[in-house]
Amino acid sequence: MITGRSVLFALLGDPVAHSLSPAMQNAAFRVLGLDAVYAAVRCPADRVATLMRTLADAGGGGNVTVPHKAVAAEAVTGLEGGVPGACNTFWGADGRLVGANTDVAGILGALERLEVAGTSWLVVGTGGSARAVLAAAAARGVRVGVRSRSAGRRAAFLAAAAEHGLPPADEAECDLVVNATPLGLAPDDPLPITPFETPSARWVLDLVYGRGGTPMVQAYAERGVAAADGREVLVGQGAAALERWFPELEAPREVMRAAVAHALG
Repeated sequence: MITGRSVLFALLGDPVAHSLSPAMQNAAFRVLGLDAVYAAVRCPADRVATLMRTLADAGGGGNVTVPHKAVAAEAVTGLEGGVPGACNTFWGADGRLVGANTDVAGILGALERLEVAGTSWLVVGTGGSARAVLAAAAARGVRVGVRSRSAGRRAAFLAAAAEHGLPPADEAECDLVVNATPLGLAPDDPLPITPFETPSARWVLDLVYGRGGTPMVQAYAERGVAAADGREVLVGQGAAALERWFPELEAPREVMRAAVAHALG
């Protein structure tokens, strides 16, 4: 039950109607006995910083999703998580608006469950989610390639990879493919990349999630590639976010995982 004392947390982005974060986080709040509520709020970029500060000042916080992670990073005064320019979690601390990128923890956890042992990753996309994949790649010490519609963004991404000490990888030789674009959210979206373009792929992680898996996951799985959508990333980053908001508590990961599975059917 929402009361006058309930603490509000929100997901800020556009679009957000598809998100399962409210179902997942509200399930976690209930089992932990917290008087808190989590909602999805669609908003434009120019309202993100104001909403973040309002929620944090009221004792809450939240998450930020596409396409506002870079805007959120500019709004906070401190950013944890090793992903410059991309913030997906925020809260208040000592009167300051602070943030983190918990996507990295979610990505690493999902790769562990997928039993990825690859040494060369192809990242599709160059936005905030791709930056988190790059940080995860740095933690694994792999080679990295990138697919982008913009030559300039591709060059900037490879330069950032080099700064992390990650050598470049040719697309055709990459054994892990990660979709870090929003393609797959809409039913008529094209595949972000196809199996024919990635002949060495042995694992695929699509950061998008959907009922029955995404079209990208289905396309690769049909060819015998171990593939997973982003539901485990969602659980991992959400659990890490909750433990930032309530550092004295341990996130109920199995409850959160069950809530996501139930919502996806």
